[in-house]
Amino acid sequence: MNHAVRRSTGYFLLFICLGLDMAVVGPALPALARQTGSSLAAMGMIFFLSAGGGTLGTLLGGWMFDWAPGRLVLGVTQLISASLLFLVPHIPWFGVLMAVYVVKGITGGMVNTGANILLMWTHGEKAGPFINALHFFFGLGSFLSPFLFGALIAAGGSYSHAFYLLALFDLLIGAIVLLSLSAPAPQPRRPQEEASGRVGLPLAPIVLSAAFFLFFYVSAEITFGGWVYTYAITLQLADIVRAAYLTSLFWLAFTVGRLISIPAAFRFSSRQIIPAALAGCAAFLGLLIFAPASPVALWIAAAGTGFCMAPIWPSGYTLAGQSLRLTARISGLILLGDSVGGMVLPGLAGLVMERAGAAAMPQLVLGSVGATFLAFLAILLFGKNRKDPAGLSHRDTLVAE
Repeated sequence: MNHAVRRSTGYFLLFICLGLDMAVVGPALPALARQTGSSLAAMGMIFFLSAGGGTLGTLLGGWMFDWAPGRLVLGVTQLISASLLFLVPHIPWFGVLMAVYVVKGITGGMVNTGANILLMWTHGEKAGPFINALHFFFGLGSFLSPFLFGALIAAGGSYSHAFYLLALFDLLIGAIVLLSLSAPAPQPRRPQEEASGRVGLPLAPIVLSAAFFLFFYVSAEITFGGWVYTYAITLQLADIVRAAYLTSLFWLAFTVGRLISIPAAFRFSSRQIIPAALAGCAAFLGLLIFAPASPVALWIAAAGTGFCMAPIWPSGYTLAGQSLRLTARISGLILLGDSVGGMVLPGLAGLVMERAGAAAMPQLVLGSVGATFLAFLAILLFGKNRKDPAGLSHRDTLVAE
């Protein structure tokens, strides 16, 4: 196995771990609330603090990968992540558990940043398909995690066993990355990127629109994926095992949708894919809102929403790249919308569901989907007829997330 293939495989495994670790939180929320003597509304802070840590980890990782060996940073970070997962079922204090998830968010942000950067350095101009594959593996991990959770509960295990198993897997992957991966050489920066400075006023509206697009989309995705388990349990639409499988169905549909969206992107433009996908999300969420007592509607909505959400993030990011030159600096500003989007609405959802009832969850997600559409229109408006000053093609202006 050559170095490029070995590195790519290692980064794919790291993203499976990211998906596994992220998606286990939703099914485990009620148990973690009992463990710490907290309310579900308070436990919603996990999403807020994890995403805050992720933002910090993204910034820290971008700095560290400039000077430290990539495999060393990724390997040590993954080992820390494994240790934190092992500790989670043993923490009876709410504040300490929240602190652990802040650090867990930092490790996730560093792995996310590092895998994307190092994969780009490994494959250079041909990295596009590998970046798409990287995020497919995140979806795969997100699907497997609640399925594993439900299977362990059905077999007579507990939520703690799920954390131990994921910790063991994180430990194994961290050791593989640390001991067997060589570090790729950084890509030389283009002269235009060296000369790039602050975001100019003509670019600011497009950058803000793209950042808000990711903010509202990620808010919708993480809120639905993280809270649908609690939604089903609270409304007595599923028992704990079926609710875990329901969460897994959402991520399975999401993963299948992301896989299908890769060839679809060759046939349709982002301007066509995004409104169609958002309309599909709105239709399935509307079904859930108008039939809140129907288990059948819930399962259909979970699958349909996951499938329709899948192409929105990459299509939105591509659309931004077609509207302005995505230098590393501008790309980082846009991706802040992604990081912050995982903090606000998912963190507030628990409070809203506790005060207004669990049925408020799909309404919150639908509102965020609507705001995503408005941000999409803003990108089209501000990016209309804009020329790339460097004279580069749209394909050449794209950089990896």
